[in-house]
Amino acid sequence: MGILSVFKRKKNLLKPEQSSASEGMLVFENTSEVIKAERVLKDAGYNVRVMGPPPELRTGCDLVVVFPIVIQLQVIRLLKAEGLEPVKTVPVSSPLLSPVSLFHVKEFGDFIMVRAANMKLSFEKGSGLIVNISGGGCPDVPFVAAQMIGKTLWDAPSPREIGYTLCAYALSLALEHGKSLCPRPQA
Repeated sequence: MGILSVFKRKKNLLKPEQSSASEGMLVFENTSEVIKAERVLKDAGYNVRVMGPPPELRTGCDLVVVFPIVIQLQVIRLLKAEGLEPVKTVPVSSPLLSPVSLFHVKEFGDFIMVRAANMKLSFEKGSGLIVNISGGGCPDVPFVAAQMIGKTLWDAPSPREIGYTLCAYALSLALEHGKSLCPRPQA
């Protein structure tokens, strides 16, 4: 290997990768903007989801909004009309720039624990009965947990409706993910 081959390798490393991106990520200043953006876009009928940012894009907010890149112009216009402007809009162009799932699921015998961000929701597999809520440090977590524990996934109130913090938002994501994992028992 001569010295020229070293330069050729570096040159190849600097070439931009061919993008086959079909999704983009909206990076916001803070979590409350992410939550508002998700609501605005879903209310408008767009198929978006909230995920964790890849390490390269972490700016202090632990969430990004993922959307189909083909609707980028409409998404940006709609958000701007609502007073929301992302700090960055980034195409998902490589595995290193892929958003990460907020959910971690673990089974414990007859129980399933769903963790969304910093909140954990545990429920019985067969009935969907919520048996424990933990995590977070937000002031509304004890109240929200007291309203949900002892109820089924489908009968429990939405944490978004009875809470007001990021923890309540994360818990509502865990609740919805739990519903998708556990079929509702027939009455």
